[in-house]
Amino acid sequence: MSKVINDIRDSSDPDIRGSYDAMIRAGKSAIDLAISTNTGIVICVEGTIVHISAEELIKKYRASSAI
Repeated sequence: MSKVINDIRDSSDPDIRGSYDAMIRAGKSAIDLAISTNTGIVICVEGTIVHISAEELIKKYRASSAI
């Protein structure tokens, strides 16, 4: 029987653990590209599909950059 892992950062495989950071970087790159092309993105939050407009991304990006 295989062990259930709730968080990939807890995996015994270093490649799987490292994939977490890679996915975070990919998400940030997608947001940067969406902002630069004035395009919204679609994400999945707890199993629900969520559309985020470029305008919302810009507001969130500016708010987090101001810190």
